[in-house]
Amino acid sequence: MKSAAAKGTRTGFTTGACSAAAARAATLGLRDGAVLGVVDCLLPNGQGVSFAVHDGCVDASGQAAHAMVIKDAGDDPDCTDKAHLTVDVRRLPGQAGVVRLLGGFGVGTVTQPGLGLEVGGPAINPVPRANIEDNVRQAAGDLLECDGLEVTVSVPQGLDMAKKTLNARLGILGGISILGTTGIVKPYSTAAWRASVIQGVQVAATTGTGCVVLTTGGRTEQFAMTQRPDLPEICFVQMGDFLRYAVDTAVASGLRHIVIGGMVGKLTKIAQGETITHANRAEVDTALLAGLAAQAGAPPDECAAIAAAETARFAAERMTALGLAQEFHRLLAQRVVQTVTARYPGQFRLDVLVCDFDGSRITAASSAPDFEELP
Repeated sequence: MKSAAAKGTRTGFTTGACSAAAARAATLGLRDGAVLGVVDCLLPNGQGVSFAVHDGCVDASGQAAHAMVIKDAGDDPDCTDKAHLTVDVRRLPGQAGVVRLLGGFGVGTVTQPGLGLEVGGPAINPVPRANIEDNVRQAAGDLLECDGLEVTVSVPQGLDMAKKTLNARLGILGGISILGTTGIVKPYSTAAWRASVIQGVQVAATTGTGCVVLTTGGRTEQFAMTQRPDLPEICFVQMGDFLRYAVDTAVASGLRHIVIGGMVGKLTKIAQGETITHANRAEVDTALLAGLAAQAGAPPDECAAIAAAETARFAAERMTALGLAQEFHRLLAQRVVQTVTARYPGQFRLDVLVCDFDGSRITAASSAPDFEELP
């Protein structure tokens, strides 16, 4: 008997893997005359996995087949969990060897460059695109000797699911993206978010501004937008916890100006050298905060209390009560600048914008030698 996975550890499958499984099931159905209830699919990582198949059918003419796989995201908090990855495969008479991949309802359409995908085409990323085609070709057998195959991926709930993603910001309209590099979704990896961060930075690099603004969430993004009204919305990317992926992509994309907008908690993680700032990855270095508090002029007993505390917010609140919030946060922002630029020496200008928990500006710092903080 298969043992139950511990809560929070169950892996799942990507939209790409589920699409490939549905495509394989439909292709086998077209070849054999009936779509079976289970299909063995090859994932991009080389692993073979069995998927349950729903709504399988072959039309009366034998020219098209239909199959659907329901996405199981495991314990990953993914808005596309339970999505119905639906595939229709249709013969293309006389087009021997051709496999044409299309996006149907609920699969987004790419409307801007910078994603590594054809503008006007479906938002099906390169790895799942190749994986879908590989599975179709393996399943097709001698079907492709005379005819080609048109493979249309659709997601009935995709339009609503897309509203919970960053797709519209990236210029992907009308549905979700078909994603996945291994086929497996690891619990709480938020793989889809990480992928959208990378794509967001790549799209920002196409604007010609040379700048991307990275924020830790919605509130800090709104704050950052008030500070940089000169930049188009597409330059703002909610990186969440994925600083390393965001900055690495910015460097690879040739961006020479990076702005980070954040509050005390995430900024402390960055200042102490964490490049993935999730709460489970590392504790806040309260000793670092106590040192900054001392530099800002806090008395020793307050610094000791900050060092003994569990959260960065405690330090911010104590420094506010002492009337030292601006100086404390300025020193923190400077430490972020020093830490990040030491990791990427000479590769970009870095500005750090700091807001409070209400989204109001506190201070800023920069690696630019001529930078002057506003009063």
